[in-house]
Amino acid sequence: MGALDRLSALGSQLSGSAGGKARILEKNADDIVVTACLRTAITRGGKGQFKDTPAADLMAGALQGIIERSGINPALVEDICVGTVLAPGGGATEMRAASLVAGFPDTTAVRTLNRQCSSGLQACVDVANQIKAGMIEVGIGAGVESMSTQYGPGAVTEFSDLLESHPEAANCKVSMGVLSEAMAKDRGVSRAQQDAFAAASFQKATKAQAEGLFKEEIMPLKVKFEDPKSGETKEIVVDRDDGVRPGVTAESLGKIRAAFAKDGSIHAGNASQVSDGAAAVLLMKRSTAERLGQTILGKFVAASIVGVAPLLMGLGPWKAIPKVFELTGITKEDVDIFEINEAFASQCLYCANELGIPQEKINPKGGAIAFGHPLGCTGARQVSTLLYELKRRNQKIGVTSMCIGTGMGMAAVWVAE
Repeated sequence: MGALDRLSALGSQLSGSAGGKARILEKNADDIVVTACLRTAITRGGKGQFKDTPAADLMAGALQGIIERSGINPALVEDICVGTVLAPGGGATEMRAASLVAGFPDTTAVRTLNRQCSSGLQACVDVANQIKAGMIEVGIGAGVESMSTQYGPGAVTEFSDLLESHPEAANCKVSMGVLSEAMAKDRGVSRAQQDAFAAASFQKATKAQAEGLFKEEIMPLKVKFEDPKSGETKEIVVDRDDGVRPGVTAESLGKIRAAFAKDGSIHAGNASQVSDGAAAVLLMKRSTAERLGQTILGKFVAASIVGVAPLLMGLGPWKAIPKVFELTGITKEDVDIFEINEAFASQCLYCANELGIPQEKINPKGGAIAFGHPLGCTGARQVSTLLYELKRRNQKIGVTSMCIGTGMGMAAVWVAE
């Protein structure tokens, strides 16, 4: 390629990026917009304030919050999709019941889905696509997990001889901690780098919590809680993430014993917390929102889904984010905030470094290392965390992304208004 050809190609690339950004910032009647989004507090699995609260109760509270905050007539919501990972039977019966408790009529349909750590995002994307296709006018994408009540060895069923006989298929059941440890060694992500990243997550979350930056996105819930010391059951209001720990430093994390290998680098302090929580996002076309007098918080632009080798599960965002850039015509320079799930510091840090994303753009209020990762909830939780922070900063474009168990990744582009 000659010098003129290279200049022409560069010019096309730059104009394409500029055009992509301009296009997604435009407002059109057919835009799929968010008119309400929220989450519950996220609490520590087995120890936190939601330890005695079933997933369906968490979801009922989040759905009720959507009705209250948006003022939507519940009868207008035609479908609710709930991402949930651990619930027996997919949680289908409980989530339908939860919608009725929340105040939706029996004309509102409900379903659940499981794409592991991206379940909440997939739920939002599926609802957005239903609206785009004309199947429904108004819907809710949501996610929930009670890891206190449903997490454990039974979360993965036994593999058959057929699956065990296929090496790549057998890799699908390797525990995420073990494979993340192997990935960190293979990709050269040191213990010191992981601990520094994790400490920064705690510090950002501590600062955001102290400044009240989570209050807009959190829906307080009244639940029953059994005091582990007295055995007394009482009603409490949960409105604060209880996994955030002030005073965490890279040095303090450096003293924690590795969890998956004697000479390993991954431990409880630089991996996501086992947690409980729920989130929900109300979606419709812009024209519908304007007709109903709904406040528009932002819009969904596009999403990507990719597969990677099962043993490289944590690299999902590294592949998914460039793909969603191709779909939207934007670049990393166009994005103001990246909400990338911190399943493990090792994988989140590696993906960010490989993509060349500045640290200051990643999880500005902290992430799952600091306040937890209720599996089915996180993808929906990220939407409210992102849109409220973009609005506070007077910024526009954000990306949510996560790795997914068994070797996948997902990403989505959102624009705040």
